[in-house]
Amino acid sequence: MEFGRPGPRIEVPAALADSLAGADRQVWTAGLPALAEEFLDRWELRPDGPPAHGVVALVLPVLRSDGSPAVLKLQPVDEETRDEALALRTWGERHAAGVLDSDPDSGTLLLERLDAARSLATVPDDTAALQGLAELLAQLTAARAPAGLRRLADIARGMLDQVPSSSGLLADTSERRLLAACAAAVRDLLDEPGDRLLHWDLHYDNVLAPLPSGQAPGRSRWLAIDPKPLAGDPGFELLPALRNRWSDVVATGDVPRAVRRRFDLMTEVLGLDRRRAAGWTLGRVLQNSLWDIGEGAAALRPEQAAIALALLGT
Repeated sequence: MEFGRPGPRIEVPAALADSLAGADRQVWTAGLPALAEEFLDRWELRPDGPPAHGVVALVLPVLRSDGSPAVLKLQPVDEETRDEALALRTWGERHAAGVLDSDPDSGTLLLERLDAARSLATVPDDTAALQGLAELLAQLTAARAPAGLRRLADIARGMLDQVPSSSGLLADTSERRLLAACAAAVRDLLDEPGDRLLHWDLHYDNVLAPLPSGQAPGRSRWLAIDPKPLAGDPGFELLPALRNRWSDVVATGDVPRAVRRRFDLMTEVLGLDRRRAAGWTLGRVLQNSLWDIGEGAAALRPEQAAIALALLGT
């Protein structure tokens, strides 16, 4: 098979097609095989294994014309994906997957291939995994956000505007009070939105090890993938890690204590002010809850409510 000639037509995994709801996304999905073939040809790539996918992106393992491994990532362009290449390039290959090529018009990326079998989720010891994530997050948030990124300040104001109409859709009055407490914490921090480059989705599965060929002196042992770039306070980054392996938290028999232990480890490694970090974590709970309510939920997710209760008063 020649480079740039993919042979059999690329098929969209059924689970990815199902997740891309809405008329616009369905149109994009229908054109995805042709888009993949276009970039396999344009960038002289050859498929090198079965495709993978997340909620919105198709990821194809490929070989470049020189035989080096890479991945072709195809995703719709929206406010969450449009600045992914900018964020990865800002962090550089020391802390994130390298960008080999990109097409901003289509959102298509050619990225360094990392070891998909070695994410932080595969580290057996939860404390060691959390330590590794926190150390990487400290490096990522050391970077100032480039101009033009979405801002946490604007997102936070938008969330607060939604609270009055959304809160009443919760069936439990105690959950309405909890949502109000999260909103109050955000309101207190509106004048301190921060200016760091945030990943916004850094959980264990979005932290991979480099391939042996990608290891180099001074490079992090763990590298970030799949950012949803945002300019803001690093405290807004903590919730995904607090929720990782939630069954481990529950298994301790003391959920509030286990949540605070994770929170303390992360804030110490990142050098964060605990009050601000707790407030922005409550803001993240608020954001996720508003999304859920917007999709018809009448109750908060138990793990998010538990995290909020554990951090209130921190």
